Amino acid sequence: MPTLISNAPARAGGACAIPPSAAKPAPGTPDPARVDALMAEYGLTGDFLGLGGNPSDHRVVAAMSGGVDSSVVAAVLHRAGYQVVGMTLQLYDHGEAIHRKGACCAGQDIHDARRVAEAMGFPHYVLDYETRFREAVMEDFADSYLAGSTPIPCVRCNQSVKFADLLATSRQLGADAMVTGHYIRRAVRGNRAELRRAKDRGKDQSYFLFATTQDQLDFLRFPLGHLDKEQTRALAAALGLVVANKPDSQDICFVPEGDYAAVVEKLRPGASRPGEIVHLDGRVLGRHDGVIRYTVGQRRGLGVATGEPLYVIRLDAEAAQVVVGPREALEVRRIALKDVNWIGDGDLSEADGMAVGVKVRSTRPPKPAALEVRDGAVFVVLAEGEEGVAPGQACVFYSLDDDDRVLGGGWIGATDVSAAA
Repeated sequence: MPTLISNAPARAGGACAIPPSAAKPAPGTPDPARVDALMAEYGLTGDFLGLGGNPSDHRVVAAMSGGVDSSVVAAVLHRAGYQVVGMTLQLYDHGEAIHRKGACCAGQDIHDARRVAEAMGFPHYVLDYETRFREAVMEDFADSYLAGSTPIPCVRCNQSVKFADLLATSRQLGADAMVTGHYIRRAVRGNRAELRRAKDRGKDQSYFLFATTQDQLDFLRFPLGHLDKEQTRALAAALGLVVANKPDSQDICFVPEGDYAAVVEKLRPGASRPGEIVHLDGRVLGRHDGVIRYTVGQRRGLGVATGEPLYVIRLDAEAAQVVVGPREALEVRRIALKDVNWIGDGDLSEADGMAVGVKVRSTRPPKPAALEVRDGAVFVVLAEGEEGVAPGQACVFYSLDDDDRVLGGGWIGATDVSAAA
C-alpha cells in the first residue's frame, strides 16, 4: 500500500508545495435548493451508482485530481448520502517543474482537492505514488520516445496507476466502488457492465480508457458521463466549490511546458543520437539532433527545404533516421496491434472479421474497419486510409452500428502504408 499523507502540510519544493503565486479563489456561496434541483434534473439522486440499498450503506472512494470534474463528483456523492473518501495521488515532484495555469497534478491541485473535501465535510487523503508513477509512466514515456514511438502517458497512468493501484487500495479500504470524474458512461446490460462514449462527444474520454478491464469496470463508476461541461460547472457553482471556475488541465503533468525532448533527455541523459533526415526516395536532406524531437505526421520544424511540403513518415530509432516524404505517403491501411484489451462480447479470438469503428487519435471520430485475429496476433484493416498513424499511440475499437460502445483497443505496434505510398 502506498504511503498515505492525511491532511499533511505542503512539502517545501515537493509535490504538495503550493506555488507562491498560485491564485486562491474564494469559494462561492452554496445554494442547497439549486443543488438539489440540479441533482434531480441530472439523475443524481438516490442510489444513482447502482450499488443497491441506501447510499448511506456504501463507502465509495472518489479519485480527486483537484479539478472541477472530480470535485463535483465527490461533492455530489457526499450530498447524495454516500460515505465518501476523497483520494488524491501525489505523482510528481513539481518543485523541479514550472507551475502554470493549465498544468495538472501540481501542488495547487492537491490543495484544491483538500479544500473541497474540508468544505463538504468528508475525509481526504493524499497517496504518495511518485515512485510507482515514475516507474510505470515516466520511464515508459522516455523509452518509447527513444524507440521512435509516440507514447500516451495519460493512458499508461490510467492503466497502471489509477485503475490498478488506486483501485486496489480502494478495495483494501472496504469501498464498494471507486468513482472518477471522467467523461464516459458505464452501462449495464444483463449482468455485464459496458463502457460507452460520453454524451458530450467533445469531452468524451473513452480513447484514454480503452485499457479498462472487465474486472475494473465492475468496480468503477462515472457519474458525469451523461452530462456536458456546462452542467458540471453549474453544479460546481451551486455547491459553492472553490474550483467552480478553474480551467481544465491541458498539459501532461510532468511536461508542463510541452517540451517532451527535454524530459526524455533528463530521464535518459545522452541516450538520444543525432542522425540523418532521409527522403523516402533515399536522398539525405539534412541532419537532426535526435528522433525524440519528431513525430509521425509532423510537417513544421523539420529543418529542411526542398520546395515541396514534407511530412515525417516514420522514425527509425535504430538507424537514427527521420524519414520524410509527401503527404500521401502517410496514408495507412493496416495496423498491427500489441497488448490488446478486449471488453466486447465473447472472446477476442471470436472477433476475427468483425466490423468495428476505430479511433487512432483522440480527436478523430471512429472510422469503419475490420479486425483480424490470427494465432494470437491482432490487426486492424481500415476501410479508408488514415494519415499520421503513429506507433505508440492507441487504436480503440467501437461498436460500428452507433459508434457508442467501447469494445477495447490496443497499442499501435506497426503500420502498413497504402499502395499509393
